[in-house]
Amino acid sequence: MTASPAAALTARAQDVSSEIVTDILTLVHQETGSYDLPGLAAGLDLLRELTVHHLGRPDREERHPGGECGDTLTLTYTGTGAGHVALVGHYDTVWPTGTLAGWEQPEASDDGRDKLGGPGIFDMKTGLAQGIWALKLARESGVPVPTVTFLFNGDEEIGSLSSRRVIEEVAQKVDVTLVLEPTAHGAVKTARKGSGIFRVTATGIEAHAGLAPQDGASAITALCEFVVAAAAVAAPDKGTTINPGLIKGGSAINVVAGQATAGVDIRVSSEAEQARVDAELDAIKVSDPRVRIEIDHAWNRPPMTLNAASAPLLDLAREVAREQGRDELPDAAVGGASDANFVSALGLPVLCGMGAVGDGAHAQGEFIYPDTVPAQTALVAGLLGRLAEPLRG
Repeated sequence: MTASPAAALTARAQDVSSEIVTDILTLVHQETGSYDLPGLAAGLDLLRELTVHHLGRPDREERHPGGECGDTLTLTYTGTGAGHVALVGHYDTVWPTGTLAGWEQPEASDDGRDKLGGPGIFDMKTGLAQGIWALKLARESGVPVPTVTFLFNGDEEIGSLSSRRVIEEVAQKVDVTLVLEPTAHGAVKTARKGSGIFRVTATGIEAHAGLAPQDGASAITALCEFVVAAAAVAAPDKGTTINPGLIKGGSAINVVAGQATAGVDIRVSSEAEQARVDAELDAIKVSDPRVRIEIDHAWNRPPMTLNAASAPLLDLAREVAREQGRDELPDAAVGGASDANFVSALGLPVLCGMGAVGDGAHAQGEFIYPDTVPAQTALVAGLLGRLAEPLRG
């Protein structure tokens, strides 16, 4: 009996799983910390090389300079169908160069499943390799495939400051965007919190801490008051978290501090909460009126929801998963933000979390389950085969 197309695609992904894993590890071994411009350049060259090796030279290619961030690369492969899909993934990681040397491989899980670890393997170099192989397998299956534009950006972990414009432009030109971020324990991600990266500056008056402390107005003391008050603005029951993650200030131990700064990470689930946080932070007063508090309200990503355009795409992904033998394909709302937030905010169809299955993003010991690589690759490949025509809501 001839295997169904879905079964044949899944079997083919299984056959080449070791090759996909080899590509994943090749990408992991090229370290690409978000602030290491030479490492990012080498990593993007390697990613392009792997893509061309498996798919041939693209029909269109553009490298967008990132300035102080990693460059963004778009590679477009003309399909045999009328649809156009963007596969989006970042190649930068949170790990500084040199982390790989001291990385220890994780032990197998309690149920005996193998794990593979490495800086960025889960978030998100596995997704990058799986995306390349997904188009390769979809082509080999003989079904019509859409035009595919790969978008690889090197600044997602620091806010997509350079690449946001390119992401939004590409998303508006295609029919569907699939973001190759890691899954939530196997679930696709249909809702994400919006995020803000606020900088708070306190400007006081310097004075000698022993001879004339009364003449000074401590920026550090005032900033500490502000940070405590800001943390109280959080509303976890509404999905709002506020984390003062960085604080710096002062010039010497025996000098009343004239300046201090704090970096504050803010996550919200709605635009209403975003507005509330803005207003309540602006209303905070410190005890010494001589200290000036300035807040840079840098909202980085809007909240992502399962919008009306994305719901049919989720239904289609679940249909493909069932055809490939999965019992279910769950979806999840998560606290982290991604480039999918930008696409969702435009009201366009997008699914996130199409990449790795594993755990430990941004934590020492992040890992993937290599036995999930074939199924995840086949899922994206199968979805590409169904998107050869534009998605109809």
